[in-house]
Amino acid sequence: MISTATDIQVLTLAQLSGGQDWQLQLAHDRSHHLLVWITRGQGRALLDGLRRGIGAHNALWVPAGALFSMDMGRQSMGQAVLIPQGTPLRLPEMPRHLRIRDVTTQSELTALIEAAQREQSQQRPLRQDALEAHTALISVWLRRQIMQDEHVPDRRNAAGRLSQRYCNLLSAGYQTGASMAAYADELGVTSTHLTRAVKSATGKTAADLLTERVLHAGRSLLQETTEPAKDIARHLGFGSAAYFTRFIQHHTGMPPSKLRQGAH
Repeated sequence: MISTATDIQVLTLAQLSGGQDWQLQLAHDRSHHLLVWITRGQGRALLDGLRRGIGAHNALWVPAGALFSMDMGRQSMGQAVLIPQGTPLRLPEMPRHLRIRDVTTQSELTALIEAAQREQSQQRPLRQDALEAHTALISVWLRRQIMQDEHVPDRRNAAGRLSQRYCNLLSAGYQTGASMAAYADELGVTSTHLTRAVKSATGKTAADLLTERVLHAGRSLLQETTEPAKDIARHLGFGSAAYFTRFIQHHTGMPPSKLRQGAH
């Protein structure tokens, strides 16, 4: 189930990944805003240039265009609310990770999401209007929590700030074919310094995140569109279709043609 440009959707975590772990585990950004509410399990998330542990009663707010990944255990459960860009709803502008400890506050969000799920499943007239109203209340809940002193983010060190800037650049420029060294130049640091800072903040190198973002885009385009591989290669900044094919083969074990066939 894939959100359109205009629809609000409520999905389970399993639906969000489409049954394919790479959809969430590879660093990527999305064209819609995303609220993830975890109700069971634990794992790790990359958000706003930092790796963090996540677990039950954690909420992740991922604005459109923010680099993000999530690796949860098989027994994990939760919901995701997908909100299109351009909505008139008042939404937070920055990514946030909230650990909700108060039981009443936990129940409030669960009830709001469940109400939206019921509205979505009933297919009644004005369904999207009703979903927008439910999502407006979810946004109020989210913004109230962000205002609490207990949810003020910790001050970042220099490595965390550099990692944040790099991830923002990566989301905007991964399609250009620019190398990690080019990003380091744009940030005014050496490749070695950028690699060390990003590794400290995320557990992965700057080159790893660049590879993941391009790989996620390549796999998504192969499996969700009918565009020829050579056009996808050009779109993602590869010098040739052959280079793109080697890249996909190396990271997935299959050439683009097999990867596309396996998705259908």
